Amino acid sequence: MSKQKNDPTQLISSRSLGMSISAIKEMSILSAKIPGAASLAWGLPSFPTPEPIRLAVAQALEDNARIGMYTLPGGLPELCTTAAQEHQRRTGIQTDPVRNVMITAGNMEGLNTLFHVIVDPGDEVIVTDPGFVSHIQQIRFNGGTPVFWKMDEARGWQLDIDALPSLIGPCTKAIILVSPSNPTGSILTEETLRAVAAIAKKHGLLIILDDPYSHFTYENHDRFFNLAAVPEYADNIAYLFTFSKAYAMSGWRVGYMVVPAALKNEIVKIHDLTMICTPHISQVAALAALAAEPLHLTEFQIALGRRRALICERLDRLVHVFQYVPPEGAYYVFPRIVAEHENAVEFSHHLLDDLRVTVTPGSAFGPSGEHHVRMAYCVEDDTINIAFDRLDTYFGT
Repeated sequence: MSKQKNDPTQLISSRSLGMSISAIKEMSILSAKIPGAASLAWGLPSFPTPEPIRLAVAQALEDNARIGMYTLPGGLPELCTTAAQEHQRRTGIQTDPVRNVMITAGNMEGLNTLFHVIVDPGDEVIVTDPGFVSHIQQIRFNGGTPVFWKMDEARGWQLDIDALPSLIGPCTKAIILVSPSNPTGSILTEETLRAVAAIAKKHGLLIILDDPYSHFTYENHDRFFNLAAVPEYADNIAYLFTFSKAYAMSGWRVGYMVVPAALKNEIVKIHDLTMICTPHISQVAALAALAAEPLHLTEFQIALGRRRALICERLDRLVHVFQYVPPEGAYYVFPRIVAEHENAVEFSHHLLDDLRVTVTPGSAFGPSGEHHVRMAYCVEDDTINIAFDRLDTYFGT
């Protein structure tokens, strides 16, 4: 059927029409319409922003008459300098705050800006499978093609490095990695990460390290390896850090990226077109976050460790419904559905509609995510228990 001339839908681009809202947000929106739903869908930490950050912002609102004004697109110079110092503290790598550091409105905006810079129509970006749903969507929205690099569930959701070269072609631009992983909670090994870097450098590819979760590695802290700490790969790495998770600042929308100097001006240009600048007040909050001793992290890690143990214990009672790999970090578990079902979407909607339990269908995270669901355990303990009490009642224990 042809569109009528006065049909507003004819104004919508095919690029937009071809996209769907993130499955995480779709399930969260649907969940919000159901009174009393116990949601494990959204990776939204239950913690308040730490008090020292809130107090510093409150004082700045009193003292800084310019806090409601634009900053330059690249970010407050003092925040860029502080971010460079924090990056050096965490990686040992000295970086230039002018040539290499960019203040972003969180990693989602930072990644979208970066994809605008590096992806032409038809270009390819390698993503882990499963991988973060919004990475997949952003690549497609920018005209690129996600190329899926399958993770091995039987090996704890690890990557097969021998499979990587066959995924690289003339249109490949980058490889994006998240460790600890969203959605699986797995930590990529140092051996794997160094091998990825060597292959990427050989082929002139950019490695994009999206880092929301490296503070949440629990007893596996010594296993975590930050590839951005290897000097020889600095020109092939874009490292993105967000304050959303480790500082409970998801709504502030602020982060920073450390990038090769050749990309910095291009990133600033695109960031200016979309954001003008990261909100000034959020940059002040980020400065306060980096200036304060991160005493809250111990509290966060203890709470999340307890919730991880709780959700695993509850899953262990439902072996006839789910099989899972215990998460090593982040705050997600990605169980396989072994109960009778058609697909992950149908199963997830069934849980919401009939049990008032919200999860995210695993198929949104790539082909290997089908017949899985993602559960976030960053929510309150009571929410986890309510959700699993309902699952127990329905499926039996």
